[in-house]
Amino acid sequence: MPNFCAAPNCTRKSTQSDLAFFRFPRDPVRCQRWVENCRRADLEDKTPDQLNKHYRLCAKHFETSMICRSSPYRTVLRDNAVPTIFDLTSHLNNPHSRHRKRIKELSEDEIRTLKQQKINEAFEREQATQELNESNAQNAVSEEGGEQQEEKSVPLTLEERENKDYLKSLFEILILMGKQNIPLDSHNADELPEGIFTSDNFQALLEYRINAGDEVLRKRFEMTAVNLEYCSKTQQKQMLEICESCIREETLREVRDSHFFSIVTDEVVDIAGEEHLPVLVRFVDDSHNLREEFIGFLPYEADPEILAVKFHTTITEKWGLNMEYCRGQAYIVSSGFASKMKVVATRLLEKYPQAVYTLCSSCALNVWLAKSVPVVGVSMALGTIEEVRCLFSRSPQLLVELDNTISALFQNNEEKGNELKEICRSQWTGRHDTFEVLVDLMQALVLCLDAVSNDSTVRWNNFIAGRAFVLSSALTDFDFIVTIVILKNILSFTRAFGKNLQGQTSDIFFAASSLTAVLHSLNEVMENIEVYHEFWFEEATNLAAKLDVQIKLPGKFRRSQQGNLDAELTSENYYKEILSVPTVEHIIQELKDIFSEQHLKALKCLSLVPSVMGQLKFNTSEEHHADMYKNDLPNPDTLSAELHCWRIKWKHRGKDIELPATIYEALHLPDIKYFPNVYALLKVLCILPVMKVENEKYEVGRKRLKAYLKNTVTEQRSSNLALLNINIDIKHDLDLMVDTYIKLYPACIIVTPGSVFEGKAGTIYSVILRIRSSALVTEQDLCRSLLLCFAAS
Repeated sequence: MPNFCAAPNCTRKSTQSDLAFFRFPRDPVRCQRWVENCRRADLEDKTPDQLNKHYRLCAKHFETSMICRSSPYRTVLRDNAVPTIFDLTSHLNNPHSRHRKRIKELSEDEIRTLKQQKINEAFEREQATQELNESNAQNAVSEEGGEQQEEKSVPLTLEERENKDYLKSLFEILILMGKQNIPLDSHNADELPEGIFTSDNFQALLEYRINAGDEVLRKRFEMTAVNLEYCSKTQQKQMLEICESCIREETLREVRDSHFFSIVTDEVVDIAGEEHLPVLVRFVDDSHNLREEFIGFLPYEADPEILAVKFHTTITEKWGLNMEYCRGQAYIVSSGFASKMKVVATRLLEKYPQAVYTLCSSCALNVWLAKSVPVVGVSMALGTIEEVRCLFSRSPQLLVELDNTISALFQNNEEKGNELKEICRSQWTGRHDTFEVLVDLMQALVLCLDAVSNDSTVRWNNFIAGRAFVLSSALTDFDFIVTIVILKNILSFTRAFGKNLQGQTSDIFFAASSLTAVLHSLNEVMENIEVYHEFWFEEATNLAAKLDVQIKLPGKFRRSQQGNLDAELTSENYYKEILSVPTVEHIIQELKDIFSEQHLKALKCLSLVPSVMGQLKFNTSEEHHADMYKNDLPNPDTLSAELHCWRIKWKHRGKDIELPATIYEALHLPDIKYFPNVYALLKVLCILPVMKVENEKYEVGRKRLKAYLKNTVTEQRSSNLALLNINIDIKHDLDLMVDTYIKLYPACIIVTPGSVFEGKAGTIYSVILRIRSSALVTEQDLCRSLLLCFAAS
């Protein structure tokens, strides 16, 4: 459907013009100013939502200073943009004409004033244009030429329409491949015999569409050599980047409308041999729902300072988000990457103090703390644990074997055995009590893996038997045993605290108050580390004895000493200095860093939720804690009085009225609009990464990301196609994609797509025929096109 400009006396529409069209804002105040300036009487009784959905204004009605072109992919308005350029008098020259867009009647004085104002504005714009041309002639000519071409409402020629239809067909195929998770390449060129040409998936789908009756594609490619690519890899990449940008922009537009957001990254993943960071954004949409959406991959950098700069640049400049509105940041990272992402968080906090560094609700605190410990033995142990889980999860027969082993070991405690069996069928490596579960399962895991690796029958394939042997050896290494036992005991002090952080809103609120007690306990452990470590090491030696594992120093450490090993150094002392002490110190510091003063203040504001108020007997004081969000409130001067009314409302509620237990329920109250400051505070608190997404259907971004990574082999992963697949339900504008491609790559339009030369005369000849068949192509264009083809190939 084309977009028509809603301005009076303006007949532009998107299909006849390359001008940008902008929606009416949802903000009631700004929307009212737009309507007033339009002077459309029929728009005055419509709501901002109706105007935003059904009406547009073209770029001709905005001052150039109000339009921001931060990227060639996108033209956006500034946050305070208001249309000021309108033709409100030309219809008076033809009083008998019919006007669909009714204009409010103006007095003669108002008409004269408007005419004089338009004359003055036109004169000022002409002067400004002349000064700009004189100061920077070369740049001004190219830029002005582009703008003039953009502003002309010239109908498209037949050739231009055919070219747009052709590009639209290509984009439709790419979007289909992305949403259905079809890789671009179907064969590895190295695997094919020399001289054999096989179509890739894109070309195969294109041929299928031609055979199905697509006349636009048939006319374009009817003279193409059979061994010639219809669309070069370079052009495919260009079009995929545009698809990715346009799909992402749909989500980012909603984020900007919401103003406030938080940034969350997931674990580093391998995309076609390169490490990338998945980036998600949290925001509250127009329906008051907290959403977490995937917006793209960021190439990972080994240098944390470079990573921090690129992270910030990508979010602000490439994706166009204003970090001044960022209110939270969280990073779920694999073991070994935590220190680098902490540098990123620190650099962002330096620039944007309100972007609070928090834990993510989808990651258990104890797992997050363990992954952040900068001890090599801990990182290796975590990797081994994940490999064990993956091996058993991929084979139902292995799980049955493990069940039988557990049943045999826990004959005298069937309840405990059944509990462990149930845990083994879940994502047990992400639990708060992961290390407690692992210690309980150690004997069963080792016996099961030994039985599989030593089985002389053909019951298990070579891969499973080989992995079972390797993992059994890893689990029976004393270094692994002592590591998991020490982690189990240290993290037992934070287990209840972390569990509450993933609980109900009231649990999170009271957890913030218990942090002091947790830190006190850990500091006491640090002061008496000799005693605590003695008990921990004894537990590790008992478990090792049960598994028939020899107690000794790590082989790597003994080899590094080259015969100079201190005879008085015992395994107990070694593990105390190399593991227990640094782990306790690190966890204490991490808790202090992640639960900063700002973070704790934000959690204290959760007393705004009525159920928390009730548990506190309505004796709360949010004003002090909410001071950090003062600039985010619509009416900060009335906050104290509004909070008093909010408390009274719930304190004196009817007996049959239940207190809302979550922010989600509070935001959906029908009378929340009468408490604008409370509403604003709840929205900001809701997007903090530590708060869980109450409605699971709005957390599909992370689930689809996991599904894509699980179902797609590393070599066939594509950051562009991944975004299309994960955001499968987001609408796409094919016309916008085509127009963007034509603007960004005008030179590629002359050359018939697929002009990739292979050095064969027949192929080149067919390309020349196709280029020369166009009556619009001159000899100069032909030469330039051929040079472009050679450069692209």
